[in-house]
Amino acid sequence: MNAIRYRRANVDGFNVFYREAGSPDKPKLLLLHGFPSAGHMFRDLIPQLSEHFHIVAPDLPGFGQSDMPPREQFAYTFDNIAKVIDRFTEVVGFDRFIVYVFDYGAPTGFRIAVKHPERIAGIISQNGNAYVEGLSEGWNPIQAYWKNPSDANREALRGFLAPEATRWQYTHGVADESLVSPDGIALDTFYLARQGAHDIQLDLFLDYQSNVALYPEFQAYFRANLPRFLAVWGKNDPFFLPPGAEAFKRDIADAQVRFFDTGHFALETHAKDIAEAIRDFFAA
Repeated sequence: MNAIRYRRANVDGFNVFYREAGSPDKPKLLLLHGFPSAGHMFRDLIPQLSEHFHIVAPDLPGFGQSDMPPREQFAYTFDNIAKVIDRFTEVVGFDRFIVYVFDYGAPTGFRIAVKHPERIAGIISQNGNAYVEGLSEGWNPIQAYWKNPSDANREALRGFLAPEATRWQYTHGVADESLVSPDGIALDTFYLARQGAHDIQLDLFLDYQSNVALYPEFQAYFRANLPRFLAVWGKNDPFFLPPGAEAFKRDIADAQVRFFDTGHFALETHAKDIAEAIRDFFAA
């Protein structure tokens, strides 16, 4: 049962690609990736958890191997992404699950948790933010676009989509860059180079303000439901700062926060350590 299977689910006509591993009689674990990646970012984590969990890791709409319909056919907002993934969990039979959220996976997973608190058996946040103090100055150009969504401000963000920007996201804050596989960088670069992908991502940059607007609602969910919560954080992340991880304890007193000496894509260098933290936390 430790083999990883590569599947596709028809979610009301939307084709969602996902990885699956582990026995169905184990606790369910939903892995939600971030920008600009896909479910492949969990390639080192899944084998270390598949004996303990039934895992599914979908590619979000517009990412990886999932459908990427034109913007005229699908509005690329975080509300719509969350709606597709919410239905995806129903299609694959994930009625109650632990959710692992990273980057864009956080506003996706937190929306699902707010809508269906009874389905959430726990949350693992790996650099998945829900507090304004977690936002670094690296967000300033995107926040300028929120305040003034002009063509000029939109065009100024295209640099975030360049291959060198993707590589920087993987390697910034990493003590030993030789530990970062080039495979993930190459895949993300390939996906971002597809026709129409840049404008989809720019739409999501603009809509990210909807996530920040929902931070109070996410926090109210944490206080009301007190989910079992583990934060595993690359402390050198240039986008989501350590205070954002610590803030979870303000709303969930029993939340456990672990920092690792690495950057945004913490699984590239610390998959074994993060897997151990997850196993220990949920075994306890």
